[in-house]
Amino acid sequence: MKRYHIGELFAGAGGMALGASMSGFRHAWMNDIDADACATFRDNLDIDPCNIICSPVQELDFLRLPEIDGLAFGFPCNDFSVVGDRHGTQGHFGALYKWGVRALHHFQPLFFVAENVAGLANTDNGGDLRLILSSFERAGYNIVDHLYRFEEYGVPQARHRIIIVGFRRDLGIWFQPPAKSDSRRTCRQALEAPPIPANASNHEFTNQHPRVVARLRHIKPGQNAFTADIPKSLQLRMRSDATISQIYKRLEPSKPAYTVTGSGGGGTHMYHWKEHRALTNRERARLQTFPDEFVFRGGKESVRKQVGMAVPPTGASRIFRAVHEHLREGGA
Repeated sequence: MKRYHIGELFAGAGGMALGASMSGFRHAWMNDIDADACATFRDNLDIDPCNIICSPVQELDFLRLPEIDGLAFGFPCNDFSVVGDRHGTQGHFGALYKWGVRALHHFQPLFFVAENVAGLANTDNGGDLRLILSSFERAGYNIVDHLYRFEEYGVPQARHRIIIVGFRRDLGIWFQPPAKSDSRRTCRQALEAPPIPANASNHEFTNQHPRVVARLRHIKPGQNAFTADIPKSLQLRMRSDATISQIYKRLEPSKPAYTVTGSGGGGTHMYHWKEHRALTNRERARLQTFPDEFVFRGGKESVRKQVGMAVPPTGASRIFRAVHEHLREGGA
C-alpha cells in the first residue's frame, strides 16, 4: 500500500489522524492551539515531534512546513453548531475555514478532507456551506460534500457530520462516499465487549453528589431529567421554559449512544443506563472508537473536551480508506 503524507489543521487529539493512519496515510505535520491535545497527538501518533505546531493557526508559516500529498482539517464548529450562537462564517470561529483554503492554494495537495457539524448546512439558509464549497472549488478541486451518520459506519454513537472531500481537478477524480455498514453497534457492545480494565487510563469515576444519584434513580434508559417521572423535590429549576434533551440523559443499551460532546456541565456528562453515574472519559472514548491504549493527556476536563471534539477514528478510517482507493484507481 502506497504511503501518502498529509498535514492537518485544527487536528485536536488525533481522531481523524488515527483513522487516516489506519488507512495508509502518515502525518507530515499537524497544528492545533490546545497544548494538551498536541501532547496527546504526539504520544499516540506516528509523527516527528518537531512537526507538531502548537500555536494559533494564524501564526503558521506554510513555507516552513514539509510538503504534503493531502490536507485534513476539522475547522472549528462553534459558529455552526445548534448549541452555539450560529454566527456562521461571519463569526470568529466560522471564518477559520479560510486557513484551510490558504493551505490548499499553497500546497496544492492531491486531495483534502474537511469536517464540520451537520448544522453547517443550515446557517444562513445554507449560504455558509455554499460559500465554503465555492472557495474550495476556486482553489482547484472537485468537491463532494456528504452528511455522514456515523452510527451507519460502525461507530456506536449517533454522530452526524458533514465531510467534504476534494481531489485536485487535474486528477479527474470525483469522490464516492463509502458504503454503509450492514449493522449498527450499540453502546452496550462498545462499553462491555470487552469490559474496560479497571486500571485503564482516563477511566476516573466522577464522585456523584447524593442528590444527583437520587435523581438518576428515577430516570430510565433513554430518558432525561425532563421526560422522566421525577419527584418535585428532585426536579430541576430552569431559568426559562427551555429544556435541554441531554441533561441527565441515560444511554439506551440496545442503541448507539447519543452524541458525545466536548463541552458541558449541569448534568450533560452522559449517564450510564444502569449505574447511577456519569460515564468516565475512557467510556466516552470507547463510544468515539478510540482504542483503550490511546492515552489522553491533561486534566479530566481537558480530556473530556478532547474526546468530545474528536472525529471518531473508525468513521474517519472508512473515509480515508475510500480516498486511498480513489487515489490508487486514479493512478495518483
